[in-house]
Amino acid sequence: MRKTVILALAAAVLLAAPKAASAFCGFYVGGADAKLFNDATQVVMMRHGTTTVLSMQNAYKGPPSDFAMVVPVPVVLQEENVKTLPAAVFDKIDRLSAPRLVEYWEEDPCAPEVEYDQMKPMLSNMPVNEMDSGGAPDMGVKIEAQFDVAEYNIVILSASESTGLNKWLHKEGYKIPEGAEPYLRPYVEAGSKFFVAKVDAKKVQFKDRQAMLSPLRFNYESKDFALPVRLGMMNSAGTQDLIVNILAPGQRYELANYPNVTIPTNINLKDKAKGRFGEFYAALFDSTLERSKGAVVTEYAWDASACDPCPGPTLDYQDILTLGGDVTGSGGGMVLTRLHARYSSADLADDLVFKAAPPIAGGREVRNKGKLEEGSVPGHMNNFQGRYAIRHEWEGPIECKEPRRSRWGGPPAGKSSGTQAAQDLAFAPRGALQLTSVLASPVPELGLSPGASATPEKKYEVPSAANEDAGKKKSSKGCSTSGGSGLGFGLLILGLAFVLRRRRA
Repeated sequence: MRKTVILALAAAVLLAAPKAASAFCGFYVGGADAKLFNDATQVVMMRHGTTTVLSMQNAYKGPPSDFAMVVPVPVVLQEENVKTLPAAVFDKIDRLSAPRLVEYWEEDPCAPEVEYDQMKPMLSNMPVNEMDSGGAPDMGVKIEAQFDVAEYNIVILSASESTGLNKWLHKEGYKIPEGAEPYLRPYVEAGSKFFVAKVDAKKVQFKDRQAMLSPLRFNYESKDFALPVRLGMMNSAGTQDLIVNILAPGQRYELANYPNVTIPTNINLKDKAKGRFGEFYAALFDSTLERSKGAVVTEYAWDASACDPCPGPTLDYQDILTLGGDVTGSGGGMVLTRLHARYSSADLADDLVFKAAPPIAGGREVRNKGKLEEGSVPGHMNNFQGRYAIRHEWEGPIECKEPRRSRWGGPPAGKSSGTQAAQDLAFAPRGALQLTSVLASPVPELGLSPGASATPEKKYEVPSAANEDAGKKKSSKGCSTSGGSGLGFGLLILGLAFVLRRRRA
C-alpha cells in the first residue's frame, strides 16, 4: 500500500513519502469544500531535563492555495525557538528504528569453533559540543508573537476561551471542521498557546496536489513531557498509526497514561516472508494489540550511534545537533526509543504522556544453552529491537563426528543478503496474510506456532488516491516508522499540529 509514517509536532517526528497517509497532531481547515489531508507526518522528540525539542515533517494534500498548520504548545515561542530542517534526517531515523528482517546462513558444522568476545556496549564518545496584540477583545484571542521562517509565517496565539479561538480562526479566513470547539476546549482551558504556521503557497512546490513542506523544529521548556494527539482525529476518516521517535541521553521512554507492551521479536520466518515483510509485520502488530488492547507498542530502544543488524546508517553527531542537541547540549550516549500506536477516535481519550523507563534488551542473536532469547527482558543498557530472521540451514556435506549446528553467519559465496527495514507499514496490506503460514518458530507471547492455515489467503488491492480522497479508511504513519518512505508506521504523531488551509480572498 502507500507510503506514510508518522510522527507530529511537540512530540516526535518522522516523514513519509508523498504517497503516505499518517496520523496527525491536529486538523486541516479550508475555505472551500475540497477535502484536505495530512498525508504524512513524522515526529521526532528530543528530551533533556525539562527541555523538549519537537521536529515534524508534514505532507499536506489539497488545493494549491495558502494554508496553515496549528499546534498547541505550552509556552509562547520566539523566533529563536523555531527553525526548518533537512528532510533526509527523518528517513534516516525512521530506517534506523524500524523493525528489521535479516537473513542468516548456517556455517559449516564441521568448521572449528571461533571464540568471540561477549557483546560490548557501543556508546558514542562524541563531544557535546514584532506585533501588537491583534486579537479582538470580545473573542479573547491575543497575538503573542509573529515572525517568518522559510515558507512559513509563524503566529503565536493565546486564547481565553475555545469559542473565541474558533471565531477568530473563522474571522481570519479559515474554515474549521464542524465540531472543532470541544477538541480545542481542553487545550484552551489548560492555558496552551497555539503555534500557527501559515504557508505561502507561492513558496512551496506542489506535486500531485501535495505540498513539499520544509520540516519544522521548535523547542520549549516544560516539566510535562506530552504529545497532544486528539486534535488530529478531527480530520481522521478511520484508524490512524502514530510513530513517535524519542531521543534522550541514556534514557528510554514509555507511556505514563496508556498500557505498554513490547513487540514480539526474534521470530524465525519462512523464505516466502521476504517479499511480504511489511505485510507480515502489520499482521504481527495487529495481533499484539488484539492481546493488549489500548496499548502502545515499543518497537525499538537502543543507543542511537549503534545497531546490530543495521538497516541503514546510525545517527552521527551532526544528526543529534540537527534534531536538538544544539539546544539541549546533548551529544553522545543518546538512546533512541520508538513507540507505535494505532487507534481510532473511540480509542483515544487522552493525549500521550511520556515517562522515563528502565533499560530493556531483546531481539539479539544471544543464546542461553543454545536457545535464542525471547521477548524483552530487563537489561543493564537498552538493547531492544524488533528483529525477524530467515535462516538457511547448511546444505553441504557433514563429515565430522561432532558437528556443531545452529551457528549462523552471513551469505556464502554467490549469495547476497541485506537487512530489510519495515517501512510504510501504515499502508501495508492487512487481512490477507495469515501469520502462521510464514512462521518458522513459535510466537509465545501470542500463542502462535508454525503451520499453514486451511483458510486460503485473500487477495488484496492497493487503494488508489481517488479512493483515499473519497474518504475511505486511512491509516497514518507514525509519527515516526515512517521514513521518507513513510515511516510506514505511521506514525507519527499527531496531536500537536493541525493544519489549516487559508480561504482565498
